[in-house]
Amino acid sequence: MKTLKTLLFVTCLLLGASAAHAQCSSTNTAFKSGETLAYDLYFNWKFVWVKVGTASMNTTQTSYGGKPAYRSYLITRGSKKADNIFVMRDTLMAYTALDLTPLYYVKKAFEGDTYRKNEVWYSYPSGKCSVKMRYQRDNNAPKISSHTSKYCAFDMISMLLRARSFSAEGMKVGHRINFLMADGHNCEWKAIVYRGKKKFKMENSTTTYRCLVFSFVEKEKGKEKDIVTFYITDDKNHLPVRLDMNLNFGTAKAFLTGARGLRNPQDAKIK
Repeated sequence: MKTLKTLLFVTCLLLGASAAHAQCSSTNTAFKSGETLAYDLYFNWKFVWVKVGTASMNTTQTSYGGKPAYRSYLITRGSKKADNIFVMRDTLMAYTALDLTPLYYVKKAFEGDTYRKNEVWYSYPSGKCSVKMRYQRDNNAPKISSHTSKYCAFDMISMLLRARSFSAEGMKVGHRINFLMADGHNCEWKAIVYRGKKKFKMENSTTTYRCLVFSFVEKEKGKEKDIVTFYITDDKNHLPVRLDMNLNFGTAKAFLTGARGLRNPQDAKIK
């Protein structure tokens, strides 16, 4: 199931393809250690929007390989009621250096009756970006693959962290951004399209946000299709506050319900 784990990932809207190890790092101005975000997940069931679960994301400073690093978790959980429709138990975790250079990524997902584990290890030989990937489904033998390129590769979490510090100033509606994604199974180019700015009133709330709107697109039978339309706050935090999803089995939405430990004031929040 393409849930919030994929949807938060595509918030990498402002990331361009960058070359060489030095360019795989980025300045962080959007978050700090201790930030925690919470979401409610909804699914359109027989034309009625039903809450089907929750998601949370947390980032803390720790160490990796004996050096200071960020560790970020993204966890999605379906409700007991939703389990009757589709079981969802996903945990994603990534380590990045303090300069946001990707180091390691793992995704453990139990969706429906299938368990998958995806892993990515990063290294940077001779100024290039090299990724080793491991993918395993249920009890099948794992598949190992690798990819080396002059372009930086990012997983869902590390790209999200990096992109949150970028600005969309100067972008025109329809602007397209390509990026290289390593998911533990493949390393492929993806694309997103800028849709412009919009004020969004949060569901079941009087709160309104000034947002930047983007779509994650994929080709299907030769035609592009919007997989996710997502709204991020038009301020220094760049918080994903709403996600509209077109899934294989229907449509779903995710709404931000809580945010604590933020680095910057919520300037895009209109009361």
